[in-house]
Parts: sequence; C-alpha cells; structure tokens
Amino acid sequence: MKRWFATVFLLLPPLSLWAQAVQEITFNLAPQQKVLSCFAAPGYTPKAQVIVQRGTDNDVLILRAQHLKPNLAFDLFTIQNSNLLADGQPNPYFTNFGLAWYQSDLQTDSNGNVDIAIKTILLDQIFGFDPAFGLPPTNTFHVGFWFDNPEDAAACGFNPSKPTPFNGQHKAGPNAMISLPDATTDLGPLCTAPIKQGSSFVCNINQ
Repeated sequence: MKRWFATVFLLLPPLSLWAQAVQEITFNLAPQQKVLSCFAAPGYTPKAQVIVQRGTDNDVLILRAQHLKPNLAFDLFTIQNSNLLADGQPNPYFTNFGLAWYQSDLQTDSNGNVDIAIKTILLDQIFGFDPAFGLPPTNTFHVGFWFDNPEDAAACGFNPSKPTPFNGQHKAGPNAMISLPDATTDLGPLCTAPIKQGSSFVCNINQ
C-alpha cells in the first residue's frame, strides 16, 4: 500500500518579525524650565517616568510622577512635536506642537505624586488624520502634560488671559513636562521601530 503525505505551509509572519517588536519601553519626561517653579515641590526637581507595554488590541501607558506641588491638576496629551531637543534644551526651530490627542486628566495627591494608567493604541501606530482638511495620517509619538488651570502658571510669567487649548474646556495653561526626541532619529519615544527613509527617519508601522 502506498502512503501519501501532504506538506502544509502556513502563511504566517516569520518568528523573527514577532521577536523584533519591542514589548515594553520606559522613558522620562523633561520639565519646562520657564514654569518649573510653578509646579515643582520646594527644594525638589519633578520627575515623571512613563512605561508603555504593548498589548494585543491596545497598549497600556503608566505614568508615575513625584516631587510636584500637591493638589495640582494637569492634562495628559500625546502630541506630534516636542518643543525640546534631545538634551532637554529648548528647540530654537520649534513652531507648534502639531497634532495633539487628549488622553487623560492628572491630579497630584497630597504628597505631590501622580500614578495613572491608560489603555489605547500607542506604540508605533498612534495617529490621526482628517481628509476634509488635507491632513494625512499623522503620528503623535510624544507625551506631555499641561497645567489644567492657567492661573497655576501665572507666577511664572504665563498670561491666563491667553490660555492654550490643552484641556477639555480648551482653556489650559502651558506645558509642564514633555518627552524628548531621540538624538539620532528625531522621533518621539512612542516609536520603537525607526527606519531610515531618505535623509530622515520614519516609524515602521508594521509592528
């Protein structure tokens, strides 16, 4: 009796592609020096660490901050552009934050700490677009938070009569802390898979 054997080929991505996807990243937010004294606990420099874990349907972002003034309200956004350079210095060529997504409210506790978590699409593929205004898919690879109350930054020279749109009422204060671009790629930290395209870098969205 002859025995027939069939070979089955499964059209699955190579294991190497799965292995290459970064599963967790950690990065710090840098304080804006111009308004530092308006949110820093006396005698301390605020610290904010962001941990992002890749998920199947969405990702988890955990933000932990310390040494802020107690009982201050902030608003967390993912944004297209940072106004700081990779070394934390102001970017002299900065014009605007670009596309911005409102992600969460933040509130420091009585000790000046923050600990929040959000779930959404974050790593490599976070984007927005609007064909009606000619806006193509645009990534928001940076993370930052803004003063919710403009008056909280008035002592640092911010004009409360000219608020920024970074809260639910579109009457927020200035940015308090923000992520830094990568020194080589100039991309925000939510891009884990930069690839060179011409003279610049873009993010590999096939993660």
